[in-house]
Amino acid sequence: MTKKDAPVSPEARLPKGLFDISAGEIRATEEMLGTIRRVFESYGFEPLDTPAIEYTDALGKFLPDQDRPNEGVFSFKDDDEQWLSLRYDLTAPLARYVAENFQSLPKPFRRYQSGPVWRNEKPGPGRYRQFTQFDADTVGASSVAADAELCMLAADTLEALGLKRGQYVIKVNNRKVLEGLLDQAEIETGHQRLVAMRAIDKLDRLGLEGVRALLGEGRKDESGDFTKGADLGATQVSRIMDYLTKAQQSVVKMEAAAKLPLSEQAIASQEYHLIEGADSTFYSGQGMEGEQELERMRGFFFSSGYGLDRIRIDPSVVRGLEYYTGPVFEADLTAPITDEKGQPIRLGSVVSGGRYDGLVER
Repeated sequence: MTKKDAPVSPEARLPKGLFDISAGEIRATEEMLGTIRRVFESYGFEPLDTPAIEYTDALGKFLPDQDRPNEGVFSFKDDDEQWLSLRYDLTAPLARYVAENFQSLPKPFRRYQSGPVWRNEKPGPGRYRQFTQFDADTVGASSVAADAELCMLAADTLEALGLKRGQYVIKVNNRKVLEGLLDQAEIETGHQRLVAMRAIDKLDRLGLEGVRALLGEGRKDESGDFTKGADLGATQVSRIMDYLTKAQQSVVKMEAAAKLPLSEQAIASQEYHLIEGADSTFYSGQGMEGEQELERMRGFFFSSGYGLDRIRIDPSVVRGLEYYTGPVFEADLTAPITDEKGQPIRLGSVVSGGRYDGLVER
């Protein structure tokens, strides 16, 4: 064998967006997951496990018009030429499980599940191609009391993990409010509505002007990559930006009210959580229904002792997934966080969720 024909040794390298886990990290993770399980079971949730691989169409990640899976999932074909994918989250597998076993399940069905999920996306700070999710879901409960309970569960879980009040906040909104806003802005096409929702969801990261660009023609980021926008008209963009400006004003008022005694917080939140001037001229009927649901949830929070320092209504919260149909929430860490070099970093939401009526039927 000549030198030219000699086999090339594989290079020891880790794929981007993935990571090895050391013994110490494994033990710490297991301890953390054990704490989460105890809190979830104290609320009456039962464990469930589902396979890491599902049929791609059951995950809702198949593009029928192009006869291939969405690029965001890791996929392959089996011997029967059917597309399979590594699960993208734990929600779609739950929907498949409930659809297959609906008649035998208790109603409502309350389950929790933990395990790795995979996303074929561009890695970045805090964004990996494999990570562990821990889910809790209630199936078959129509009242927003179930949504409020999950927000309170999230708060209790974060505190059980060692976070103190004031180091996190659960932010709540309702997709009906946002859908009602898009109705009144006369945004009718499904694609434009989806892109507009995703643009609004980036408010915290991009600010008002970044969102404005994504509602219009699009935006170029610092690396030069261009993201195509929703191509909305000037009047449509103006209406949405008016909402977001008032939403930010509401958030500032709620942050100030969080420092008041609990009894005064309840009064302040009732006054401030609604967008100023929000009525039938601002939203469609669907939007007003969403506001009423938020008002009921606000009542559940305060009657259960959860003040604005733990859970608050935030009109800017969207959550990007299109299957959400009602209340949505996310938890942000408010305590300073630094990287290995001591530089401040901003993580995305550490807990998130929302109502998705109709997912099992679909």
